[in-house]
Amino acid sequence: MPDGQVLEFSAVTKRFGAVTAVSDFTARVEPGTVTGFLGPNGAGKTTTMRMLLGLVTPSSGAATIGGVPHAKLRQPMRAVGAVLESSSFHPGRTGANHLKVYARAGGLPNARVDEVLGLVGLADAAGRKAGGYSLGMRQRLGLAYALLGDPGVLVLDEPANGLDPEGIKWLRGFLQTLAGEGRTVFVSSHLLAEIQQTVDALLIISRGRLVFEGGIEELADPAEHATVVDAPDRAALMRALDAAGIGYEVLRTGLTVRSSDPASLGALAAGAGIALSSLHRRGPALEEIFLELVNGTRMHESAAGVGDAPEAEPEPEAEPEGEPEPIAEAEPEPEPEPVAEAEPEPEPEPEPEPEPEPEPEPEPEPQPEPVAEAEPEPEPVAEAEPEPEPEPVAEAEPEPEPEPEQVEDTAPEPIADEEPEAEASLPFPEPRDDTDDRPWEHYEKTDADVEADRFFAAFDAPPETAGGPEAEPVTADQTREEGEQR
Repeated sequence: MPDGQVLEFSAVTKRFGAVTAVSDFTARVEPGTVTGFLGPNGAGKTTTMRMLLGLVTPSSGAATIGGVPHAKLRQPMRAVGAVLESSSFHPGRTGANHLKVYARAGGLPNARVDEVLGLVGLADAAGRKAGGYSLGMRQRLGLAYALLGDPGVLVLDEPANGLDPEGIKWLRGFLQTLAGEGRTVFVSSHLLAEIQQTVDALLIISRGRLVFEGGIEELADPAEHATVVDAPDRAALMRALDAAGIGYEVLRTGLTVRSSDPASLGALAAGAGIALSSLHRRGPALEEIFLELVNGTRMHESAAGVGDAPEAEPEPEAEPEGEPEPIAEAEPEPEPEPVAEAEPEPEPEPEPEPEPEPEPEPEPEPQPEPVAEAEPEPEPVAEAEPEPEPEPVAEAEPEPEPEPEQVEDTAPEPIADEEPEAEASLPFPEPRDDTDDRPWEHYEKTDADVEADRFFAAFDAPPETAGGPEAEPVTADQTREEGEQR
């Protein structure tokens, strides 16, 4: 049977940059016991365990197993079994294959794999892949890995996480059995109710510092304990206590006596011939004591050097108390003065701003003058309206002629933009643009066109004159006028 080893932390400190995860942690874990390592999340439990296992190098201090650092153990797997994370198993491998790989790495026989799987209750699930395991099953597989080398020391980080009530009950009995064999069992948790029925001793850490070391029965001060006593004839019991000069408090569950122990109260009731229905010792709730220790509202004598940390915090708080007084006096006086002076100053500033605005106004005034001069020009265009020639709007566009540069720039621009686009899309753009845009202004009919017009005009003439000798010849000008009217 393997022998347990003493786990010792000597002024261990670990810093991560400006953050101190563990500060001057000194504690001792004895073999043959289940020691609980308790603290809220982020208190430094996992970091402390990693320093014990050589996974994290402490900034100062030392953590040893049987007086030897983990890195110098000859057979680490046979000396220490540890599980810090239950989710580190490959989902595609079976539980048995995981343990076989670890056994081969530690020089252990494969027969040990089947043995530990049976110990943790995974014999039926050995051939299943770890990806199909529940959280509780992965916790059991991690415990099987820790037991693979049959070590004398077990370090388990929150092994009850994910277990159902039946699994927690099984784990409690299993760990107590291992400790009864002389092994050292070091178990962490963040809930006192989860391990208070399992552990024999406690280490409580808060903000990286040790705040308690000892047994659970040492958590509460003996002076805080009281005796609860009750009897079917409660009035007779109260008269007996009054006659003996013993003070008590009347509660629904009985009489609470703080100045006497259960033995003396039992003897008093027996002497008075009073039968008791209840007699027990009661102390403060352990969960409340744990929270008070973690929050710093309760101090324990086992936490050496812990009192320095909370005392250092209120010191800087007292210093700024005198500082706000001069600041409060100086602030109200200068604040209203500059605010009142600053408001009238910006008011005259916007006044000169509208003054330069009317200056650009005379500039647009001369611009409409040339426009007014150009207005009489369209008058002759209106006279020429009955004639087809003045109709083209293109001639009216040169109204901005007083500025020749602008007319030349604007006139060709639209034509130049349209022509290249047409050239890119049509093979012969120019003839189509000319024929579609007022062809009668530039086209001169040939004799063939005149004959064609005469031919088609015969169909438009009345029947009595169509083709008759009295039909007058149609000239090219008449044909042009008819086309315009259409």
